[in-house]
Amino acid sequence: MPSFQYEKPKLRRLSAFVCLTIAIFPLLLAACSGTKVEVAATPKQERALIRFVASEYSTETKPFLEHLVKEFELDNPLIDVELQVANWDILDGIYTTMISKNQPPDLLNTNVYAHFAKDHLLNDFNEILSPELKGKLYPNLMKMDQIGGVQHAIPYVATVRNLYYNKDLFDKAGISSPPATWSVLREDARKIQRTSSAHGYGMDLTDNEIQANLSYIFFGSGGGWIKDGKWTINSPQNVEGLTFLKELFDQGLTDPEPTVTTRDEKHRILGDGKLGMMISGNYFTSVVPREFPGLKWGVGPIPVKDGMPPMFFGVHDVLVSFKTDHTNREALSKFLDFLYDDTNYEQMIMREGFLPVTSPVGEKLAASDKVMKSNLEALSHAKFYPIQEPAWQAIMDTARKMGDAVLYDHLSPKAALDQLQQFAETRSAR
Repeated sequence: MPSFQYEKPKLRRLSAFVCLTIAIFPLLLAACSGTKVEVAATPKQERALIRFVASEYSTETKPFLEHLVKEFELDNPLIDVELQVANWDILDGIYTTMISKNQPPDLLNTNVYAHFAKDHLLNDFNEILSPELKGKLYPNLMKMDQIGGVQHAIPYVATVRNLYYNKDLFDKAGISSPPATWSVLREDARKIQRTSSAHGYGMDLTDNEIQANLSYIFFGSGGGWIKDGKWTINSPQNVEGLTFLKELFDQGLTDPEPTVTTRDEKHRILGDGKLGMMISGNYFTSVVPREFPGLKWGVGPIPVKDGMPPMFFGVHDVLVSFKTDHTNREALSKFLDFLYDDTNYEQMIMREGFLPVTSPVGEKLAASDKVMKSNLEALSHAKFYPIQEPAWQAIMDTARKMGDAVLYDHLSPKAALDQLQQFAETRSAR
């Protein structure tokens, strides 16, 4: 037994020597004969870079995306994701600076894109998206983000707008249900201010939301921004709607500073019992009760002009992909699959209080939540901003300057909309 144990290692070493000799013998012969031997090199794998600029929706946004990026990079060690998360107030400046330095983001989370598409700056997502992800995204939103058959953008998150109100203030004023028409809205605002120290209606004509509040009264009066490819900003219906908002303000039925206090600030004013009602996105239901757990709140439709049918208004933010000197479609496709992975995407939606834009997550959440089901149904019928128009960004920027001029009598509603109409036509003609 001892001799057997001693001999076995020798046999293994001998076998290794024989194998090595057999392996290198052809190389020795080739060296002696001067013959070149081709040795197959392992192909070098190249690194990919994705610059991702995302908007900050809440304090949850940055830590969640940072965690997601770390997970993705662990699974994909050859793909580097440079993440920037920025507040909407400075987001435009960040990506504009990047573009000016010829280093645009590979992915940008934004709410406008048509002017970039017009300048041929964007990749076509038809050449990036995996079939699986493409099949998940809601077709009506995908179609909205196409221009001439090119998928310049893809939907990222969505909201629908509703009227939210403080139930305690409504009860105190003897109001049993939310107003559905302008005339009832006016009367309810008056009741709230007669029976409490709160303001009746929160009207947001700040730089952040004036385009939204204009949309509510444009569509609510039977008007709109554009029809059959022509701008209709100064239509009689739209003028009537803006006149209604000014009358509410002139009669003291709104908050005192519509051009100063933003939507998020009005959320807190309502939660604090000093505002009766306001129009906001469905994220109200997760954001405001979290900050004001004792708040009793209710929800109703966006009020419309008397005699008009109910109107739904939706907003969806998108992702766009700029053409860069390092665009890697395969890496982008992998990252987007990870970003929209059902589990990851559902977590993001639940944290931020948005509506999903993918059918698997939408169907799952709607099955257990009647409000989510109702909101997703409204989203499928909603009116939207004319984001497919290249002039929309500039028109929206110009509209942001209208609030003070209209409310404080520098311009009549008609004159203000006439000016905006002229600007839209001139801009679109370029």
